[in-house]
Amino acid sequence: MADSLRRLVNSSSFSLLQQKLESWYKDYHVISCDQNLNRCCELVELTAKLQGQLFTILSQTAREGGHYGGVETLKSRLLPWLGTCFTMASSSVSTDTSLNLIQDSVEKDRKLRELAVSHETEKQKMETELCSTRLRLNSVKQDLADAQLALDDTKTKSATTLLATEDEILQLRAELRSAQDQVEVYKRRLDVLDDYERQVRILRDEVSILAAEKTMLQERLVRSRSPSPLPRRSRASSPVRSESPTRAQLTNSARHARLVSRFSDLYATERLEAQSLLRRYVDDLETVQRIIFIATVESFQAAKLAFRQFKLRVRKTLAASHLGPETLEDSVIDYIVRNLDLYDVQASVNDVINAMNVNPRISFPAEVDFVLISSFIREVCRIAFAMQTLDPPLDLAFSTDGELYSDIKYRRSYDSEFTAPLVVYHVWPALMDDDTVIVKGEAVTRRGALWRSRSRSTSPVRSRSGSPTRTLMTSHNRSLSPQRLTVSRL
Repeated sequence: MADSLRRLVNSSSFSLLQQKLESWYKDYHVISCDQNLNRCCELVELTAKLQGQLFTILSQTAREGGHYGGVETLKSRLLPWLGTCFTMASSSVSTDTSLNLIQDSVEKDRKLRELAVSHETEKQKMETELCSTRLRLNSVKQDLADAQLALDDTKTKSATTLLATEDEILQLRAELRSAQDQVEVYKRRLDVLDDYERQVRILRDEVSILAAEKTMLQERLVRSRSPSPLPRRSRASSPVRSESPTRAQLTNSARHARLVSRFSDLYATERLEAQSLLRRYVDDLETVQRIIFIATVESFQAAKLAFRQFKLRVRKTLAASHLGPETLEDSVIDYIVRNLDLYDVQASVNDVINAMNVNPRISFPAEVDFVLISSFIREVCRIAFAMQTLDPPLDLAFSTDGELYSDIKYRRSYDSEFTAPLVVYHVWPALMDDDTVIVKGEAVTRRGALWRSRSRSTSPVRSRSGSPTRTLMTSHNRSLSPQRLTVSRL
């Protein structure tokens, strides 16, 4: 019995029966009546086979139970079920019931015919709608093709217009560049004219000072030749004799604050303008920043040298006529503070440019001239010269490539390596008041800075193009200060 039951389970006959039932249910309204009957007969045959297998298993199970095993179950379940099935099979249909069934069949046939007619009508209606929809679809496709042709035509016209517009833009850009070049030329000419006007004012001041000195020397000559004792000069006749502090001492703190602020403005404004001007000709930002830093340092050196020379000439001039209660040094500084316009800044600018031309640390293209940043150099020289009149004077901190980075003196630039201990190059110098840093500089730190700074090889002498600015600036002669003329005449 167990083997028969196992074979029945493994054959999955009931699953197959369920699948056939589900398939028949899905296709019932699609297939024909004969096909439905065939499927029903197939299911009946399959059911009969399953019942035969089940009756076989039932017989084997009852045989294994002995003479009395399972008797009660057969009596209570199987025999009543078999009796009911045979009773239903043997029952007959009456005449009235048969007539009712025939009437129901006729009625169902009529309904089926009506449904078939209505289905055919709806089918024809749907076919008509389908034809009209196809016609509208063809019309829409034709309109779409016409729109595509119009779009292609518009694209062609737009491309032609765009080409013409690009040509106009290129022409306007060329005109703009030429206009900008003309503006630059005019600006350079204006700078030259400003220099000429400044030199004219300086010469006029020199003439007036020389006239005053000539008058004073003539008076001294007359007094020295006179036999009478030299009359004592009144206090009102001495321009530098005063018991109060000098102007330089009174304005020292105010000038100190103004010059420190002006130095910060140089870093924030003029330095960036010079950097933008140089970047038009030099692509390397490091080279541009090196040029600006060296120009600043050289400007301070030239201004300090010019200040010392100017101070010596003023001391020689005032030493002969100094009678005031203040010291000669105070009088010299006061005179310089009052006459800062007498500083020959153009000579310092020329010295700075000459020093930069032979500086081996600068790598600069041959088609660019350092005269391009002459306005920046001029402004740095003026500020450095004025800083020498302070007490104590302000100066730049000593700096060299490859030095150890100091947070007190510098700030790191944005592109620095913040873990690197050495400075590869400087962007801006630090400003010192004695041994105190009052304005921090800016430096770039990277790994291997010392070796990189040593490996830079640039020729100190370079062929340079003759720009209009360079021709005008180098042809400009230095003007003699009043002290030089005085000493030469004496």
